[in-house]
Amino acid sequence: MALAQAMRSTLRTLALLAVAALATGCASTRLEATVQTVSAWPAGRTPGSFAFERRPAKETPAKEQDSLEAEAGPSLVRAGFTPASIDSADMLVQVTSRKLQGQVVDPFDGALLNGSSVFGGRSRGAGWGYGAGWGSGANWGATFYGFEVSLVILDARSRQALYESSAGINMATPDERIWSALIAAAMKDFPLAAASPRRVSLELAP
Repeated sequence: MALAQAMRSTLRTLALLAVAALATGCASTRLEATVQTVSAWPAGRTPGSFAFERRPAKETPAKEQDSLEAEAGPSLVRAGFTPASIDSADMLVQVTSRKLQGQVVDPFDGALLNGSSVFGGRSRGAGWGYGAGWGSGANWGATFYGFEVSLVILDARSRQALYESSAGINMATPDERIWSALIAAAMKDFPLAAASPRRVSLELAP
């Protein structure tokens, strides 16, 4: 899909940008996600009804996928969608996620420049990448945790992807509350694509 192609073209940059989230993130409660969106939403079209559709190739445990979809539902309702059965829905929504653990790599040692990935760990669904600003003084070798979510909204009849949006963040400490905040960030500008990639402020539920 178009979103995947656009995200691959920025992945190396986002990997480099990931560093300062660990250098400065612990001193601040402010969180920001990197969001990238592709929109083909027709002008004047209302959101209509939706149902979740699961990608058959994904091996996310059913319990985790149930939880992810439950967290995505409120953001879709706020955007104007109404829940429906999969047989009657106007739109089908695919929502996936990924959780990664890795180490901050010095971008000047060649590891990132030769195409190697700094990301590793257990995958939870699918995602694309994430980042934050970086600069001197970063804690090279520190552990970070990456969280990503991706939403694809398809026309139920034509199967055309009308809206694709992904959001991701690196954190020094893992926090499962981040999932609903990332979904809200990915849907924040619906149905517009807005500038991509862009930074979106997050609010974690208490």
